[in-house]
Amino acid sequence: MRKISVLIVLLTTAVLTAQNTGTIAGKLIDIAYNNEPLAFANVLIKGTIKGTTSNMDGRYVLDNLEAGAYTLQFSFIGYESKEIKATIKAGEITEINVPMNASTASLDEIVITTTTNRESETALLLEQKKAVGFKASIGADELSRKGVSDVASAVTKVSGISKQEGSGNIFVRGLGDRYNVTTLNGLPLPSNNPSNKNISLDIFTTDIVENIGISKTFEAQNYADFGGANIDISSKRFSGAPFISFGVGIEANANVLDVDHFYLQEGPSYLGFDSGHVPNNPLQPYHYATSWDRTERKNTLNNTYALAAGKRFSLGDESSLSTFITASFDTDHAFIEGVDRGSITAQGTINSDFYKKSYKQNTNTTVMGSADYKINYRNTILFTSLFLNSSAQDYSEYDGSNQDFDGGAPGSNNVTGFIKRGTFERTQLFVNQLLGKHSFNEKLEANWAIGYSILNNEVPDRMQNTFVPARDGSSNYTFFTNSSIHNHRYFQTLDEKELSTNVSGSYHFNKNEESMYKGKLTLGYSGKLKKIDFDSNQYSFFPVSNKITFPKAGIHNVDAYLNASNFNTATGDNSSEIPQLYTGHLDVHAAYGTLQYKFTEKFSVILGARLEKLDQRVYFVTSLEPSGADSNFSPVNFLPSLSSKYMLNDKQNLKFAFSKTYTLPQFKEKVKLLFQEVTQDYEGNPTLYASTNYNVDLGWEFFPNNGELISVTAFGKLIQNPINEMFTNSSSGNITYANTGEKAVVAGVELELRKNIFEYENANSLKDKLSFGINGSYMYHNQDLNKDKVFAENGFGANFTFDETKLTGASDFLANADISFMKQFTENSAITATVSYAYFSDKLGVIGTQNKGNMIDKSIDRLDLIVKTSLTKNLKLGLSYKNILDPTFERILEQSKVPGSTTQDVLVSSYKLGSNFSLSLNYTF
Repeated sequence: MRKISVLIVLLTTAVLTAQNTGTIAGKLIDIAYNNEPLAFANVLIKGTIKGTTSNMDGRYVLDNLEAGAYTLQFSFIGYESKEIKATIKAGEITEINVPMNASTASLDEIVITTTTNRESETALLLEQKKAVGFKASIGADELSRKGVSDVASAVTKVSGISKQEGSGNIFVRGLGDRYNVTTLNGLPLPSNNPSNKNISLDIFTTDIVENIGISKTFEAQNYADFGGANIDISSKRFSGAPFISFGVGIEANANVLDVDHFYLQEGPSYLGFDSGHVPNNPLQPYHYATSWDRTERKNTLNNTYALAAGKRFSLGDESSLSTFITASFDTDHAFIEGVDRGSITAQGTINSDFYKKSYKQNTNTTVMGSADYKINYRNTILFTSLFLNSSAQDYSEYDGSNQDFDGGAPGSNNVTGFIKRGTFERTQLFVNQLLGKHSFNEKLEANWAIGYSILNNEVPDRMQNTFVPARDGSSNYTFFTNSSIHNHRYFQTLDEKELSTNVSGSYHFNKNEESMYKGKLTLGYSGKLKKIDFDSNQYSFFPVSNKITFPKAGIHNVDAYLNASNFNTATGDNSSEIPQLYTGHLDVHAAYGTLQYKFTEKFSVILGARLEKLDQRVYFVTSLEPSGADSNFSPVNFLPSLSSKYMLNDKQNLKFAFSKTYTLPQFKEKVKLLFQEVTQDYEGNPTLYASTNYNVDLGWEFFPNNGELISVTAFGKLIQNPINEMFTNSSSGNITYANTGEKAVVAGVELELRKNIFEYENANSLKDKLSFGINGSYMYHNQDLNKDKVFAENGFGANFTFDETKLTGASDFLANADISFMKQFTENSAITATVSYAYFSDKLGVIGTQNKGNMIDKSIDRLDLIVKTSLTKNLKLGLSYKNILDPTFERILEQSKVPGSTTQDVLVSSYKLGSNFSLSLNYTF
């Protein structure tokens, strides 16, 4: 009820004020380019700083003008400037349409008084309005206003999208990682996690972002392994005046501040560039360069450093080179604690019951540069290079019980114990892209892009020790050694290389009476060649049971006990090696065509088709398949798409889209490999195959005023042979993957509202503005479960607890809301305060079997406060208080809904993230 009340309060504040003033409006057209609309040209009232820019349709509006005479100045880079006089009457709209012609003067002779780009909220809304298809975008301006620092958090500000906390995984309309596509400037990005299809979006800082486009409908030019959304990161490029900026920030987490001692494993440095190496004799536990034991970290504040610069070079009357570079480093510390349970039976018996404490440190180092070469107004080439190093440390301690433990005095059946596990993971990504746009004449144009990415993901030294009470009746402890996971060192590498390309040519045809083309035919090719190599080695150690004993404090002095004096294979101690590997490739070659036609001024259609040949192959040698095996999938797909738009009037659109796509299983899911966490094990399934998706959307958009939007979208999906996570039938409670049924059905509605509550400009042209935004989605989702189908296709049982269930990862209800106030004190100083709120309802995590209930992630809400102020033209200050409500993240086994069960729901895990307080400073030269 409290969450609903928050939304109602925010909604009821959306009230408009009216003023008795006049308006100037009109359209700018490009005479030199077939009278096309001239977007983002500058319109200024002479002698003032009041101005605007033309939108994607070339239209502009200057409202709230006092009655009287004005002189308007129109300008754009490379075009002749114009001055036009106009008289404004109160309550009337004066229309002034302006043809603009290319200038023969030097670019340096033109004075630009206002600029805009695709970072602004208004420009992106205008782009959305013009588009025939469905697309939502969030730009750098909005990200800054809402205090968003990473791409994963950024996309959750769009309706129908939620994030899995701590993983960077994104769910779109209830569809998780496998259904989404992540691209940079339209070219695919590799994954940094062998379990996932997409790269974790929280490793991208928003420093590199111009805007993020989220397409929830498929179009033929995009990659068709799609069911949720195509998330395209448009890299930042230079525009405006030359600059150099430097930013610093400091942040503290409430949970971390409450901890007297903060521990991590030895080895990784503060900057996160380190990597461990397998020693010459890894089967001896004392040959490793790093300690088995934890080390204390004194500096636990989160720090951010960022540097950016941009400059444009004129290379002649028509040519220019715009350069941009950004480099940043940030670190984040966290401490969480709470219950962590596993191997829970249908009767509610908890066989693995621990209280967990986790100390975490993440780092991100990002360097990106771009060179935007405008050869002339018909030809441009963009080069982008990105380097990223991200690291994640997690040192965790588990204190509790496990049914397999066998400590304590003989016959006492003591199942208590203690586990400590340290994991360091590092990802390095290097991406180079070259993109070109060429207009040969008024009818023919071409676009091309080529990219090459190299990704290396390492777990350079994961370690674990497990302890139980010694079996001598004392208070001492000893090592627990009944399986290879309990005392081990683990090393993993994942190398992924990908070459991708897009090439297309477009032909405009059939001019109308206004000399505008009605039709556009595009033919193209897109392809990618991906090669993936995974290699891991686990070295496990088995001291003779109860031979080495030590006081409980010795748990944190393992080096003293797993040394050459105590560990000796000649006296019965032993060790083992578990190597596992897989190698594979995914090649995609696609020819596509789209036909866009404007039947009337109001009605436009894009009809598309994609013919795609893909080849997915993987070969593996694992502990479950030591002789080696492979899994291959090589279909040819014909994939149609349709998008249409009907303009109800100048401010309203009605849109419809339909498409057919598919969803591939991931490499690691198709490998018969056992991956072990402390309280949960996962295993792959080589017989997985692709799902087929049918997608339909119907939406209404209303753009009341500049920067405002009201939209309602109904959507539906039919997914044939959906892939899900499920519990195996075994007593181990492992999680595996299968095409669990014949179909899944999704139907829902999304609502978005962006409104200016008031906007006031005083006599000195200084503004006060209060704006409001809310988006939400409600979904019905259901899938059938078929144990006979699973057995027939995979050869293992799947006694599903229910005949049908919801989609994994899907929330019935999602909502985001924010309210912002901006006050301008002088031309160069202002303050903006934003309160943002997010909520998602319960969602299904894992499908239950053998009368075990489904695993459910409980609802979460989040409240943030961000204040940003420009103290001078060059100096900016930011303050934030994030995760104010500090909700509890809970996962439960929903046993109470199992037919005939008298068992209550069982809490599986529980923790809080803590609130964050931050201060940032930015100076621009």
